[in-house]
Formats: sequence, C-alpha cells, structure tokens
Amino acid sequence: MGVKPLLETPYERAGVITPGLPVLPHGVERHPIPGGGSRAVRLEKGDEFSVLDREGLQPAELVFFAPDGTSDAAMIGARGGGEASGLKAALVSDASGQKVARALDAAGFDIGRADAVRLFEEGSRAGDMETFHAACDGLLIACAPARPMLPEEQDTATEIILYIRRERPGEGKGGRKPPDPLADSLLDTNIQPGNATAYEVRAGQFIQIVDIQGRECSDFQAFSARALDQGLEREIDPTTTRSLMGSLYPAPGIFSKYFSVDHEPLVEIVQDTCGRHDTFGLACTARYYEDLGYPGHVNCSDNMNRELSRFDVRPRGGWPAINFFFNTMLDDANAIGMDDPWSRPGDYVLLRALTDLVCVSSACPCDVDPANGWNPTDIQVRVYGETEDFQRSIGWRKTAEADVEETRKTAFHDCFARHTRDFAEYNGYWLANQMTNHGAIAEYWACREKAAIMDLSPLRKYEVTGPDAEELMQLCVTRNMKKLSVGQVVYTAMCYEHGGMIDDGTVFRLGETNFRWIGGNDDSGIWLRKQAQERGLDAWVRSSTDQLHNVAVQGPLSRDILRKVFWTAPTQPTVEELPWFRFTIARVGDFHGAAVVISRTGYSGELGYEVFCHPKDAETVFDAIWEAGEPMGMVPLGLAALDMLRIEAGLVFAGMEFCDQTNPFEAGIGFTVPLKTQEDDFIGRAAIEERKAHPQRKLVGLEIEGGTVPSTGDCIRVGKAQVGEVTSAMKSPILGKVIALARVDVTHGEPGTEIEVGQLDGLQKRLKAKVCAFPHFDPTKERVKGNYG
Repeated sequence: MGVKPLLETPYERAGVITPGLPVLPHGVERHPIPGGGSRAVRLEKGDEFSVLDREGLQPAELVFFAPDGTSDAAMIGARGGGEASGLKAALVSDASGQKVARALDAAGFDIGRADAVRLFEEGSRAGDMETFHAACDGLLIACAPARPMLPEEQDTATEIILYIRRERPGEGKGGRKPPDPLADSLLDTNIQPGNATAYEVRAGQFIQIVDIQGRECSDFQAFSARALDQGLEREIDPTTTRSLMGSLYPAPGIFSKYFSVDHEPLVEIVQDTCGRHDTFGLACTARYYEDLGYPGHVNCSDNMNRELSRFDVRPRGGWPAINFFFNTMLDDANAIGMDDPWSRPGDYVLLRALTDLVCVSSACPCDVDPANGWNPTDIQVRVYGETEDFQRSIGWRKTAEADVEETRKTAFHDCFARHTRDFAEYNGYWLANQMTNHGAIAEYWACREKAAIMDLSPLRKYEVTGPDAEELMQLCVTRNMKKLSVGQVVYTAMCYEHGGMIDDGTVFRLGETNFRWIGGNDDSGIWLRKQAQERGLDAWVRSSTDQLHNVAVQGPLSRDILRKVFWTAPTQPTVEELPWFRFTIARVGDFHGAAVVISRTGYSGELGYEVFCHPKDAETVFDAIWEAGEPMGMVPLGLAALDMLRIEAGLVFAGMEFCDQTNPFEAGIGFTVPLKTQEDDFIGRAAIEERKAHPQRKLVGLEIEGGTVPSTGDCIRVGKAQVGEVTSAMKSPILGKVIALARVDVTHGEPGTEIEVGQLDGLQKRLKAKVCAFPHFDPTKERVKGNYG
C-alpha cells in the first residue's frame, strides 16, 4: 500500500499526555467516514489527501469533480474508470450520504458521470493507507461502501479516515477554527477569552455553546424575558435546578431542565458532548483574583454585569452561573476543588429555550489555575431556529482518543418506544429503563413466570477472521478455543497481562477460521486487533456492532414463543432442538423471511435466547416475536428489571463485579479459566495462576437483615476493620429478602460468616448480614437449562 505519513500524535508536554487532544500538524484536517457513509470536502490545487482503512478489509471509493462538473480520476493522480456504485447506494441509505447528495445537487454535479476510484479491494490490513494529490481545485467525495450484512456472515462495514494536508493552509495562529454549524444559524458569534456577550433567544430556539480549542470554560445565565418586562429578575437558579432534577447538573434525557427560583423551566439541555460541568461555584469574580494576589484581573462576573446592563439587570458581585465545561470536584473532606476541564476541541452543549430569554455567555479569562487548562481560549455561541430537529444525545467515545459519537437509537428503539418514554443512555445508545404501565417489578415477574423481551443491541460485536483467527482467540481469551465447535458459543473472560479483566463476553464459532466476539465494551475488540497487529498474526478484527442488533427473549415460555416465529433449514437445529450455548441460523416465518442468528444464551437466570439481525430487519423481527409472545403474557423489559434478574442469578457486570484490577477468580467467574485442561498460554495466565494459588479476595453472596438495600461500594466490616465492599444489591421479589454480591477478603468469605455492611461514614450505620453462596436464585441453573418441572 502507499506511504503512511505521520498525521497525528497525542498531545504531550513535560511528561503529561492528554490523549483526548490529538495534535495534527498545521494544515492537516481529519474527517472520519463511517462504514456505509460518505463525506464531501473541498480541495484546492496541490492539496494532498490520504485515505486510511482503520480496521482492514473495508473498500473505499473516491470521486473528484472539477468546478466545471467534469470528473476524471487523473485529476487526483489515480486510475479510475468505474461507476460510483458504492457512493450511489450511500447517498440514499445513510444520513451522511444524504447530506453529500444535497451538496452535489447544490453544485450541479451529476454522480452518474463520476469517474470513481476504488481502494482496498485486494484484502487490506488495518492501518493501510493510500495517498493522492489534487491537480486542480474541486470537490472530493470519499465513501466507505457497504451492503447489509447477513447475521450469519462477516462482511461488516467499518470506518475509514480521510486526512487532508493543505498546500496553502494559511496562517498558523489562533488555533483551531470553529466546527461547522449544526444547521443554518440565526446568531453565530465568537467570544474571545476575557469577554462576554448577551443575546436574546425566543422560545423553542436552540443555543449551542462550543469550546473550540478544548479545556475552556464558559459561564452561562438565562433570564425569563417575560419577567424582565415586568421588572423582575428570574434567572436559572442552580440550587432549584439540582433539587428538582436530582443531579449535580441536568443531562440530555428526562431530567434535562434548568429552573428559576419560581420553578419555571427556562432551558433544557438537548445535546452534551462533554458531560462535565459545574453548578456550584460562582462565575469568576474580582474578589477571587484579588485574594490570589491579582487585583484588577479581568473576570467573568464583571463582564456579565456589563453585558446585562443593556437589559437593566442589576449587577452582582459574583454571578451564580451555569459554568459549562468547568471541572468541579468534591472530596471526602467536603472541600470543593477543580482541575482541567474534560472538554476536547469542538465539544459543545446544545440547549433549547423553553420561554423567551435574555442570555449571557462568557469565555473565561482565568489563567492562574487549571480552570482553563492554564490557557484561556475562545468560545463560539450559535442560535438555531425552533424548526430544527435536533435529537437528544450524550457524547460517547469508545476510547479517550476516539472521536465523539452521538447517542444513537438502536434499531429496536422505536419498537420499545411504543411502551415507554423512559430511556437511559448506555454505552452510546438509548435503552429502555422501565415500561409505562408495567414498571420494573412487573417486568421482572413476567420474565420469571412467562417471558420478556429486551433490547441488548449495545453489546459490542467484532468479527475475527483469517487463517490465524483461532490462534488469536486462543491467545486473548481464557477458554480453550480449540475445543469450540462450529455452531457453539462459549462464555469467557479476556484479561491483561497482569490478570485484570478487560471484559467478559461470548465467542461464537461460525467456521474453522471464523469467530464472533460479543462483549460489553469496545476495549476488548481494540485489544484483539492490537494483539493481531503486534504479533504479526494473519487475522482481521472488525467491528460489526452497527451491523448486528439484537433482542433477548427470556423466560419459561421463551422457547414456545420463538418456535412459532422462526424457520430453520434442515441443516440447522430448530429452536426446540437448540441446546444451551449453541446457535442456529434462522429466518422469520419461512425460507424468504428476514435472516437471524439465534443463540441459546441470556442474562436473566431463565431459559432464554438472543436473536441477532441486521438493523434494517429489526422492526420485522420484533413485530413477529411480539405477535406470538404478547398473547402468552410476554412483556417488554428494561434495564432496571434486568439488573434485578442478573443479581439474583449471580451474573457479573462490568464496573461492579469486575474491572481491570479484578481477575476472573476474584470476579466470581473462575470457571471461565480452565487452567487444568487449557494447556496453551493466554494473556494473563501467569498472573492468574499466581493469584489463584495465593488468593486474597473472592466474590460472595450476602443475605442482609431488614429491608434496607445497600449501595454499590458500601464497605463491609468485621468489627472496625473493613474486609470488603458491596458490588451489587437488591431486594429480591422471589426470595423476599435483601441480597447482595460482594467482594471480601478470603479470610471472611466462608458461608455463614457474620459481617456488617457500613453506611453513612461506614461506621455510624451497620446492616447485619451473613455470607452465603451465590447465585442466590436457582444455584444449579435448572431453569436456564429449561428444567421447570
């Protein structure tokens, strides 16, 4: 492949690395393009551009138009001659493509006359790159062609990156330019550090506050224009807002509004790509700087006073503003501290005005502490019309270095939205929390007694293929992949070298050299790809999360429901024949129906199945299952009920029962590490063997007296000594008592050991409890096996 120029590096100064602030050389731009998506970018004569295949085996398609509408691959130094078939499909099937289509229409360019260049058609590797040069001005369209992946296949679609190195980048001063507006703006103003601006916003309009360079705070306040007209000042009150929303600051979703002292909602937050703000401190004041020895230092409160005077708002010594991007911390001694903001370049909040407002925004000038990363920079404020259709979103990043992604709806979202408006953000997706007219308890009992259907689409899926795929999986997971048959599924752990867990998940074997990893986070898939690259293995690891969405159907009647819905070929097991931890390939209704993969797996402690399909078929799959299941008492189930089910069943959850400081034995899943029968080495084996030989902690069950349910992280004590902590707890409906999972020192881990769960400061309130075996419910897994006799 082509030469790979060094395009970006993590920012580092004096030994401090900030992965969230990648440094691009002056004049270099970066444009991610999702699998199946496209991007149009203006080029000038002499510009160099490179296309990177991030995960391998992802074709790319390029089209270049000169200003006169002609298209010739030679204008970028490439050989074309093909039809832009991939781009044509993307223009109608993907949101980014539809935006490109509008740009082509506006320019009068005919995609039917395009001279397309195709890249990476011969089996590219992760990180392969091709570089080109523009011989004239024009419009470049880059596309990552894709077709819907059948759930039993592995031709997934993944991201490509377009880098552009400008021939004439302009002056290298002033840092980054503001990102493109989200839509046509009514107001678009830049606020330099040490300044503020006041502006009027009408009900329904949207306010976007952008941290252009990253690590910069912006104080914000909004007044009811109606109240000002009456001579009253009714602005956002942080204390009222915290009390009504039940959180330190609102977030996109149900609890999203900022209120005045009269309990009038003034604005709601619609999108937030940062997720870390402040509602406790004042905007910086003259007194703050004076007390630090900087009299006369410019400050946000005085700047806000000056701007608001135009609206006859009385001045304040310090404004109780909403300090977007400010990083406030409260320590164990109740001291309020702060550190560098979490915001990256281009991070923003998007607000919607709930009434006519007078607003004020600042770009904080503080350069004497970490409030702005020691380097105050500019803020961009934009106002958009009330007719814009901005979706609720909380910024999500797969890793600290990754691009921000909007919170997405799963392909099953609209099906569950028929039953609830209560959705919570989970790993970058909106998932139903509880169902209207059901609630967690009713959903729980439906699963225990009849059946329930739940959306598990955010599970991360990765296709692992190639001649060395088995060797890679054998190296990276704790189970023995050599014993895994085609059509079989196994639950396993994945660990770092020190034995700490990266993730737990399942491995599907689709063929001799074909595996599918399904885990809870992207770290595991990235780790697999990293190992393949560093060890020179002939294997590919490609994300298929966007190509495979899935629902789980769980409960005693799950088999009876699904057998009515799905047809299987004679070479595949039927739903009735499918044993535990096996999968089958099926179709809805008959040979011509939508394709699915059904596995006999679940996360409920009941007989259950998971059904995987391409997102385009999700509604068809859901409706077919619902039509068969609703008359039998099946109900939709959300995250709250799922948590209850899995705690009773002793099923572990990332961030609670395990993390990267916990090995599989300490996480209670030592059965996933068959050290006696697994003779091959795997990453973390030596450390795990040592910890198994000399254990210090173990996961146990607790039975707690009384009705108080402890919280995750509550300490466990024997006398005054802390010997462990609660990982998960609940009041069990079926057992009629409070139970918990906990990690304790092995000296106090035997069943029957009396312990106390500490609350408040860990000493002043104690819950009496006894250690017991887990799972608390159905410890022999008879129900999971389908034995309901």
